[in-house]
Amino acid sequence: MTKEEILEIAKEITPNLDWENETSLMDDGKLDSFDVVGIAGELMDRYDIEITADDVEPENFNSIDCIYNLVQRKLEED
Repeated sequence: MTKEEILEIAKEITPNLDWENETSLMDDGKLDSFDVVGIAGELMDRYDIEITADDVEPENFNSIDCIYNLVQRKLEED
């Protein structure tokens, strides 16, 4: 799993966002719940991890780095 793979998934779901530079996507309302569900679903399918409702927090989805860190943690839990 690489950050580039995560970025590719995020861009497929929300191509209109500046994933490389944004750091407060959820806090600023640029990433809505439908986007998060779509991204989480793709991540769960691709990496065989479980992202729960408790994981849907700004600290996990505000940026590509946050999402990458979330996936990394989930992979380590298994």
